[in-house]
Amino acid sequence: MAILTILEFPDPRLRTIAKPIETVDDGIRRLIDDMFETMYAAPGIGLAATQVNVHKRLVVMDLSEDKNEPRVFINPEFEALTEELEPYQEGCLSVPGFYENVDRPQKVRIRALDRDGQPFELVAEGLLAVCIQHECDHLNGKLFVDYLSTLKRDRIRKKLEKQHRQHG
Repeated sequence: MAILTILEFPDPRLRTIAKPIETVDDGIRRLIDDMFETMYAAPGIGLAATQVNVHKRLVVMDLSEDKNEPRVFINPEFEALTEELEPYQEGCLSVPGFYENVDRPQKVRIRALDRDGQPFELVAEGLLAVCIQHECDHLNGKLFVDYLSTLKRDRIRKKLEKQHRQHG
């Protein structure tokens, strides 16, 4: 397994729209393992393949305290099951050190394939619902900062660009 490099905002590669995965094979399973290792090391609770510069529709997630409930979503899709939006404070491994409230539906139905390519469906609420929406946004070239005001987004971009120049 390997720890992959996580792209950081405003890297333009984060805007790439991911392609569906046609076949779930050993190469995809190796990528899944590497993504889990990367996510746990970061540390984070969710990671989309786009964030590690692989433009395939793949998300890994683990919302447990003990890092023992890994979830895999291949070609994930979701639909909102509620009209009301609720704010949830979001952070992102591609926007390190920043947390902002984003309004999202609090209940969604998720359809995806698992690690073995088997289809599954589940209804998610709370943190899981927010996370899947956040990670699906990545697969569509969108970041949580896109929900913020232009002023806030520009301030975050400038701070991260400055950090990149200092550590680059």
